[in-house]
Amino acid sequence: MTHDMLTALRPLLLAEASAEAPAAGAEPGDLEQAVWLRLLERLKADGPPRDPQGWLRDAVRREARRAQRTRSAEQPYGPEPADDGEHGPEQLALAAARRRALGDAVRRLPGRCPRLLEALLSPRDLTYREIAGELGISQGSLGPERSRCLGCLRRLLAPDLAADEARR
Repeated sequence: MTHDMLTALRPLLLAEASAEAPAAGAEPGDLEQAVWLRLLERLKADGPPRDPQGWLRDAVRREARRAQRTRSAEQPYGPEPADDGEHGPEQLALAAARRRALGDAVRRLPGRCPRLLEALLSPRDLTYREIAGELGISQGSLGPERSRCLGCLRRLLAPDLAADEARR
């Protein structure tokens, strides 16, 4: 089969694939690609078909039936419970890495800052009165102390945040 013959068959293949695809539940391009592959296999094994147009029409129909059988046999998976786009495995792993990085940075802070920020970030959701009692400082000094500690944390995390922004 010459290049000219293949070029001449292309419009017929496009028309046949476009006609058969909707009933098969397939994309015309997928049928077209499958038929070209079958033609290449045929050329390698047996040489060119005697009636290229007839062979092509039959090949499109065979591929359409194959696509229809495949589609009816396939069972789509439902979404994974943890993969809702917001709480998928990748997002959970990234969030865990951010929490670890934050925890590491908090532990490197000077003075009372680690204990103060851990109390503020505690899942127990402590009040300022409870935090002040735990740390043994006055409730009125918590705000300025928290502000100073968060400033230190910002400076400590600045290189990491800049690297994250550069990766996006």
